[in-house]
Amino acid sequence: MSASVLAPESKPAQALRRVTGAALGPYQSAVVRIGFSATWLLFLLRELPHRRELYGPEGPWSWDMAQRLVSGNHAFTALLWTDSTLWFEVVYAVAVLSSALLMLGWRTRTMSVLFMVGVLSLQNRSVFMGDGGDNVIHLMAIYLVLTRCGQVWSLDARRRERAAARAAESGEPVPDRVGPVLWAVLGVALVAVTLLGDAGGGWLLIFWGLWVVQALWWAAGRYAQGDPRALLDVVANLAHNTTMVVIMAEVCLIYATAGWYKIQGSRWQDGTALYYPLHLDYFSPWPALSDILGGSGLIVMLLTYGTVAVQVAFPFTLFNRRVKNVLLVAMMMEHAGIALLLGLPFFSLAMIAADAVFLPTGFLRWLGGRIGRLRERLAARVAPQRRTDEGQRPRTLVA
Repeated sequence: MSASVLAPESKPAQALRRVTGAALGPYQSAVVRIGFSATWLLFLLRELPHRRELYGPEGPWSWDMAQRLVSGNHAFTALLWTDSTLWFEVVYAVAVLSSALLMLGWRTRTMSVLFMVGVLSLQNRSVFMGDGGDNVIHLMAIYLVLTRCGQVWSLDARRRERAAARAAESGEPVPDRVGPVLWAVLGVALVAVTLLGDAGGGWLLIFWGLWVVQALWWAAGRYAQGDPRALLDVVANLAHNTTMVVIMAEVCLIYATAGWYKIQGSRWQDGTALYYPLHLDYFSPWPALSDILGGSGLIVMLLTYGTVAVQVAFPFTLFNRRVKNVLLVAMMMEHAGIALLLGLPFFSLAMIAADAVFLPTGFLRWLGGRIGRLRERLAARVAPQRRTDEGQRPRTLVA
């Protein structure tokens, strides 16, 4: 055996093998997927009675004004292909359905693309609707397309486990028929959009690129097992891991920017900044609670300075796990307080979902185990009751 074979692997080589050999952070990417898809789904369901005023043809931001804006910034929105009310309802329904299925982890590659299409179509149709949480969802919808966010806590993961078990029993791989059908339908839709020329050159190229990559993935898995499939796995792992780093950097940038801008404000410097939103009727869903907190100068000062300190310090604590976890809990509690006191639940949910990318793997696995055991207990309680109900049903005599 040669000396080169026995030589220890260098640290750069180990890092490269780690980055390309597996999709890191499977639990973190799963909780980000669940968090953002659930947040967007809840928002769409809450605004269901007002959907046409917010994003549809009955909104104050008219179709002509939106078309004029998009022609300048080249943003993507399928709602400007036509001003038909029926088309708006179809896009809104696709946004709701894709959010629900992405949250459950059913065909995450397909649903992540449709989720991004739904988010971009609605938000870019009426750019003045929503709050800061919309910007975070906007970005994360694009990032999720590049991640392998269905490795755990998804229907895809359960389907892979069952397929592997069946393949072990029969000795033959279980073919996937649903995935190719979904992407064939999307391919037909892309052809129609291409012929109509409504998607815009840049976005049309992106969508075709995603479709071609998925087609290559399916073809390699079906006809070219070995090096071609291994190469695609390396590319997918690299894209996933790079995107996860970008998501972490994005969260740090949000908090650092918010913290440093607050420092420059005189109200944040004298510790009275939180007093004013607590006394605005528009941001007071619980006026009695807001009056209690806003009536104490000490509490207002501590919350004001604490908010700035946590936001500015968090990016510098990433290399100290214990301090990072403490500040992470503090930020999540801060956003929970914003949802409760200022009536901004979807902004808070979006930020908590973004914060979840830094949660420790051990905690997420423990949390998943607890939820799994709770689900098993509920199933065990429901099953005897169901059998009892079936046994008490009157039986029909058959002549």
